[in-house]
Amino acid sequence: MDAHRNATTMIKARTGLQLSPHYGASKLHWLLKHVPAVGAVARARRLAAGPLASFLLFHLLEGRPLLCDETNAARTLLWNLQRRDWDDELLALFNIPREILPQGHPVIHEYGQLSGSNIPLCAVSGDQNAALYAQGRPLADTAVINVGSGAFALALTEASRSEDSPLLHGIATSGDDSCDFLLEGTVNGAGSALDYAAREWGISDPVQLLEPWPECTDGVPVFLNAVGGLGSPWWQAGFRPELSQISSVDGCSNACRIRGVAESILFHLQINLRCLMDAGCAVGHIRISGGLSRLDGFCQRLADLSGLPVARSQETEATARGIAWLVNREPTGWEPGDFQRFVPRENDALIRRYTLFKGELEQRAGG
Repeated sequence: MDAHRNATTMIKARTGLQLSPHYGASKLHWLLKHVPAVGAVARARRLAAGPLASFLLFHLLEGRPLLCDETNAARTLLWNLQRRDWDDELLALFNIPREILPQGHPVIHEYGQLSGSNIPLCAVSGDQNAALYAQGRPLADTAVINVGSGAFALALTEASRSEDSPLLHGIATSGDDSCDFLLEGTVNGAGSALDYAAREWGISDPVQLLEPWPECTDGVPVFLNAVGGLGSPWWQAGFRPELSQISSVDGCSNACRIRGVAESILFHLQINLRCLMDAGCAVGHIRISGGLSRLDGFCQRLADLSGLPVARSQETEATARGIAWLVNREPTGWEPGDFQRFVPRENDALIRRYTLFKGELEQRAGG
């Protein structure tokens, strides 16, 4: 038990990640150990392995180089954030030979030319990392929330390590002589939670029920959202998602049930915003993007719950805008002037439901 705890602490300190089979290190270890064909090509020095980005680069670029960017390398449990390189001790821990891994490069880097063209590839990044820069570099007091199948609360941080925070730590972007670090709160069940509820309750288009935001005069049920397992700050497999027995669901319409699911996403985000603040991020504003950000009711209640102003760009596709900003070497004047802003309002009923949600979730997750 002590050895496992020490390894977990060491992994978090070096990689910024929780020890989890979600990442590639344990999967690659298992393949090398249990699949004879994989072991055979490794011994013959014909094996290459890495994140999906390295596979794509291999097939996209002239000469088929084995390369990877730092943001994707940093999600393998094998990348040292401080040294910005593969970590020899972690490679030994998972028994993975360094020579099978791609060469890591900064996000902004001349990767080569696309095969069959003269088009250079100048930046590679993970989706959430790029989304952070959709409107240019966020201000120091801004948390960026991107809501798709999952939801992510991101903030830049000057530190290259944060062992004490339950959030993930990683590289936001990097160049040859520079590196931005981030803290990330992860909500597994966002759009996927609405999809889950639609299947469970036989609803064809749950998002349509939230346009406009439904008025529920008889109350809104509290949905215990563990879709995909509990992300930060618990990092647990979770339990079967369900409507809380604390809330009344008798006679509740489908629209109000779906509203309860949407509120559960907000509740998870609020918990992670508090974790960002506890980790030292001075969050005073929220910038939101992603599919669910198109819902005015969702954005307004995020402002109400957090007590912070929320800004939404007319262009809610954040990842594509962010990587475009990085490819163009971080130009100034990128931020559009067409933000819609949501100012916090008093919403005691929402805060009461958040308190019920948080208390029951903490009880089930063991604190």
